[in-house]
Amino acid sequence: LMFHDLSPHAGMLFLVMPKEPVIGLSEAEDSSKSLLGHVMIVGEMCVAHLGLTNGFRMVVDKGPEGGQSVCPIHLPVLGGCQLGWPPG
Repeated sequence: LMFHDLSPHAGMLFLVMPKEPVIGLSEAEDSSKSLLGHVMIVGEMCVAHLGLTNGFRMVVDKGPEGGQSVCPIHLPVLGGCQLGWPPG
């Protein structure tokens, strides 16, 4: 699944989420590894389709200090503006 964030923190922010729920990285089993890789490939396909040719950032949040606010694994993809480092 792919959907746009309603209040993006970058020029463009969308989320890619697997249809099979994976609670978090720590809970992912060996059978989830190909699914997690597929989520990144889908994110790349969406980036190409949306024309984010100057770059983008994919993020996986883990735990409250990592900024995780949604429990099932999802891949936020940010782009459309200059992103700084370190984030936050």
